[in-house]
Amino acid sequence: MKDSLVFAYYCSGHGYGHATRVSAFARHLLNLDSRTTIHIISSAPKHVFNDSISLGVLYRFAEIDPVVVQPVAYRVDRHKSVEALRSFLARKESLLEQERRWLLDIRADCVLSDAAFLGCLAANAAGLPSILISNFTFDSVYSFLSTKFVDQVDAPLGDELLIDNHTSDHPIPEGELKPLVQQIYNGYRCADLLVRLPGCIPIPSFSTFPSLPAPPWTDQGSNTLLDEIVSHLVQKPDTHLLRPSIPFADSHPKKPFARSIIQAPLLVRGISKGPDTVYSPIGRSRFLSSLGVPEHLHNPDKTKILIVSFGGQVFQRPASSRSSSTGNSSPGYRTPPTGLQQLTDSPQLSKIPLCSDALNKTNTSHCCHSAPPVIKPERSPTFDKLCAMLTKTESCLKNDVTRSYFDTSVSDIMLDHAVNDFDARLLPDSSWIAIVCGVSKWGQDGADENPPDRFFVAPKYVYMPDLTAVADVLLGKLGYGTVSECVDSCTPFVYVARPLFVEEHGLKLLLAQEGVGIELPRVAYEAGDWASAVEEAWSLGRNAKTEMRRKGMLGIEMNKREEEGTLLAGQVTDWVRAWHDSITQRTVSEI
Repeated sequence: MKDSLVFAYYCSGHGYGHATRVSAFARHLLNLDSRTTIHIISSAPKHVFNDSISLGVLYRFAEIDPVVVQPVAYRVDRHKSVEALRSFLARKESLLEQERRWLLDIRADCVLSDAAFLGCLAANAAGLPSILISNFTFDSVYSFLSTKFVDQVDAPLGDELLIDNHTSDHPIPEGELKPLVQQIYNGYRCADLLVRLPGCIPIPSFSTFPSLPAPPWTDQGSNTLLDEIVSHLVQKPDTHLLRPSIPFADSHPKKPFARSIIQAPLLVRGISKGPDTVYSPIGRSRFLSSLGVPEHLHNPDKTKILIVSFGGQVFQRPASSRSSSTGNSSPGYRTPPTGLQQLTDSPQLSKIPLCSDALNKTNTSHCCHSAPPVIKPERSPTFDKLCAMLTKTESCLKNDVTRSYFDTSVSDIMLDHAVNDFDARLLPDSSWIAIVCGVSKWGQDGADENPPDRFFVAPKYVYMPDLTAVADVLLGKLGYGTVSECVDSCTPFVYVARPLFVEEHGLKLLLAQEGVGIELPRVAYEAGDWASAVEEAWSLGRNAKTEMRRKGMLGIEMNKREEEGTLLAGQVTDWVRAWHDSITQRTVSEI
């Protein structure tokens, strides 16, 4: 048996969700055995792995996967994404050889991958076992770009504005995608163990059903999962019929184990440890003070906090020049319960393994809403002007297909100074404040302007689990990182969907089961019409949030995720050691 292990952990550079859970699991591995060596390989910036690097993880920058091009945080440019994929695959063989040699140089014992297919390919070429740790794979993501569901503009704008907006969102022909997707799929087929995370969609490189292409997994009119796919996802993974292993080259020993799947707990970063966490009055006050929130707004019984966060992308201005605290909640839309809510009422969904028993499940069947993209709030007189600004911003950024997701600087929302009625629709009432992540500046054209009243800017590298824990509601993009941290802290989540990113279907199922999600149509988000959804999310989730704060103050179940992660780390390291031990014993017996 090996005394210590060397892991090469490949992390997709597509978003913070991959990076945060990779960093979280790396910490679990190190806490289990400090002699373990872990190399993280990613195009994501080094700073997002700081919490594991501080414990000794080694970081190496490398371009290991293609970029899914997103003009803004919740839209996918199909055609530029395919261009980026072609460009990456043209370099695949040289990149593969580079990684194979590097794995041999560092004497790696195993490759972990979230969810970079090149890592699995390189492991197989080097004669090493590989473990896929993810809730989805990118063969499904790219395959889904052929869906007939079209991501339309959320409101009719007039022909002159539609020219540069989303008329380019046409399905990619399946025949064009298939040979490209097949190369990604072949990489994942080399993986020997799947650690399937909550919020998963089908992983076709492991299970024989369902197979690619991905669009038939959904009703392409409503863009919702078919019942048979939901049934597959709620089954225990050990009941799935799996595809066989891809053997090593003859120069390497034969693989000792058949492929297998294990269900993982929620991999999520926990809140900062210490005697006074953000759940204690002292810790909460200290944390909010560090964000510039004055002391009279620290009491959770008197002041409620909305966090606005869209991953690594820029949110430029969430209010007009008039104070957002002066208005009352205006009449808005109420998202109709369609699609996903029907799934939440089905007996199939009740079989999904729970990821957190700290949540109040009473209202589960009513608190995750979905709506067709054409649902609109009442139009304001300046709405067309706002959309014109958004159109110009997006079209200017569509020319760059190679930039890292983390380098993207996009104005998700830009509100006109002249708008008089937006303020009242951002926050439900004057008892709310907002803390906004990813702000580059307030105002426009370089104007030096302070944030509006009751709006505060989070520092660039704020520790999001602490920020999410102090929040009463979080408004953000539907992605694993935000979903997992909202579930862990019982924070109600108002999300803006990504209908062309197939991962969202698994995340919606998780939110429905956990009872912490409400969908906000993009037109409502872009128009600043947030108040109704924020108030509804808070009303549905306040009991669970209050209970979580009570437990946090008393220190009850605060080590649950750590214990789950440590157990998973033990399963993974035992599997790797057993793999190498089996090969050693076979070699000795042959001698």
